[in-house]
Amino acid sequence: MRNCQVLELGRTGWADAFELQRRLVAERKEGRIPDHLLLVEHPHTITLGRNGQPDNVLAGEDVLARAGIRLYHTDRGGDVTYHGPGQLVGYPILDLRDWRRDVGSYVRAIEQVLILTVGEFGIDAGRIPGLTGVWVDGRKIAAIGVHISRWVTSHGFALNVNTDLRYFQYIVPCGLTRPVTSMAELGAAATLEEVSRSLAAHFGRVFDCEVLVDGLATLESENLIL
Repeated sequence: MRNCQVLELGRTGWADAFELQRRLVAERKEGRIPDHLLLVEHPHTITLGRNGQPDNVLAGEDVLARAGIRLYHTDRGGDVTYHGPGQLVGYPILDLRDWRRDVGSYVRAIEQVLILTVGEFGIDAGRIPGLTGVWVDGRKIAAIGVHISRWVTSHGFALNVNTDLRYFQYIVPCGLTRPVTSMAELGAAATLEEVSRSLAAHFGRVFDCEVLVDGLATLESENLIL
């Protein structure tokens, strides 16, 4: 069975997490490291994917700055997404040649991990045909946007645990005029740490790998320093 190293980074800036992803992707392409899953909570951030529509960001950078939100353009798929406190963000760095060379299957597997995770906390989530992500009664609880280069993945997913949903007012989430929700709004009193551990376990089951969790690693540690 393959190994997957899970790194729980805690509250980390988006740019720092992106640079770590880039480094790990390069090392994974060279076969120097096993698969990784980064689990992180970002400060208030909006990211615009490579095919994103700028009009789906509903406020100028001056307004975003006053709200404490940083805006970044990125190379993932998808449109515009919000990240912030109370949201669990996952960045899988996987070589799909060791699992399944199928982008659609990979995205469906990520959705399955998220569905199983929230289900453990009493939330009945599912898919909507033709739309990416995880949904509860027509409201999006988790967004997915990935990048794949030479079959190595980066970027990933964002699960609203106890996110302040008012911050979504600044965007059209994923370019869709559909409401968002969170685990807390749906009555699940779960901490980010509890959800993180549950998700790591389900990730291992869905992707048929042994997860090795490094609790609350930091970017300043010997192995992760940029």
